[in-house]
Amino acid sequence: MSGGPQSRGLALGLLGVTIFALTLPMTRLAVGTPEAPHLPAAFLAFGRAAVAAVLAAAFLLAVRAPWPRRSDLLPLAVTSAGVVFGFPLFTSMAMRHVQAVHASVVIGTLPLATALVAAWLHRQRPSAGFWGCAVLGCAMVVAFSLSRAGAPGLELHPADLLLLAGVGCAAVGYAWGARLSQRMPAEHVICWALLLALPLTLPASWWTRPAASVPAAAWWAFAYVAVFSMWLGFFAWYRGLALGGTVRVSQVQLLQPFLGMLFAVPLLGETLDARSVGFAVAVMATVLVGRTMPVRTPRPANP
Repeated sequence: MSGGPQSRGLALGLLGVTIFALTLPMTRLAVGTPEAPHLPAAFLAFGRAAVAAVLAAAFLLAVRAPWPRRSDLLPLAVTSAGVVFGFPLFTSMAMRHVQAVHASVVIGTLPLATALVAAWLHRQRPSAGFWGCAVLGCAMVVAFSLSRAGAPGLELHPADLLLLAGVGCAAVGYAWGARLSQRMPAEHVICWALLLALPLTLPASWWTRPAASVPAAAWWAFAYVAVFSMWLGFFAWYRGLALGGTVRVSQVQLLQPFLGMLFAVPLLGETLDARSVGFAVAVMATVLVGRTMPVRTPRPANP
């Protein structure tokens, strides 16, 4: 395995994943439960994007960022549709009905989905060994979910369809955003994606705003997903994908479900047992082995 950019990419990817791992527990805290609802799911999805867009505008002005090229507008729109609209909306709707531990396991299919989209988009050819590690890691996460299916709060739920839709949106948004990060700063990619969506997210936030008072804890959770999950986390994530390669660095996400479970213990009072820790260690092993497997990129033809 080569060092340098790839190692930095994996480190930044892990930082981004650690930030994102708090997203599901914070989302659960923000929207509440069907019996005790807090923020509307649609408001959480649109409101966090609108707040992040305001911060993004201030950042772009401060660094005097150039306007994106016309050829970048469609990739930015695809990125925005995936990570600004799709993933936040679908997961916010789902999190009112399932526990963060349950959702974090379903989201565990995201690394494999991201690798598949990225391999197609970047025309990369991961080796059989890489795919073996990716599939094994994903299978262990799914097996963990099924092994706990009889536990309270972890049975299969119709909201899993919303989570899987969010996975698809995130995979597309990650792959396209990483591609853009190869020709513009990663921080600019998420900022422009957020600003592109602002004409829709701002009025949608106003229309879906909560009609009743909401506990302070829900607003703190909203602040986290707006500032960190929707904005700062992507600074590290897209930079890591661009440096280390989307296909390879995407596998760091396999650790996200277990980091999410870990954070859900103090935040939501959920439980983490020895089985969860064991699966987390096994999944980490697949990430470490997979990072040594070759990922081939066809060389461009000489002009």
